[in-house]
Amino acid sequence: MKISAKTEYACIAMLELAAQYESGEPVRIRRIAERHAVPPRFLVQILLQLKGAGLVSSVRGAAGGYHLLNPPGEVSLGEVMEAVDGSTGENGKASSASPNSPAVKVLTQAWQEVASVEREMLHKISLADLLDRAKMQDEQMYYI
Repeated sequence: MKISAKTEYACIAMLELAAQYESGEPVRIRRIAERHAVPPRFLVQILLQLKGAGLVSSVRGAAGGYHLLNPPGEVSLGEVMEAVDGSTGENGKASSASPNSPAVKVLTQAWQEVASVEREMLHKISLADLLDRAKMQDEQMYYI
């Protein structure tokens, strides 16, 4: 599974917004960019795309920023990836070999099945799940 930098940055931004969801306070782009070394200009474009997809909203002004529209438990990793890339794990490649070849046909079918399972799994993982995992990792770091 290949993940573009754009998709990774979108997921990072969404996790930051999810972490602040309960506070109701908008999260500034600068905060996300500084905490995760994400180029701010690229992050602006990504958040606008997520806003267009109905996953986040923005607040203008000095205390402005972005926040999730839905609770973290209702937003899946698959939704975020689809909003940014338009797909979750689609291979999209045509075979270099003859498309009429039985071997190519069965391989293509197998890759499509794998992509389907991948999409299904990504839609089962919520931002809340990922936040829980991040908290567990953070707690484990103190015990090492």
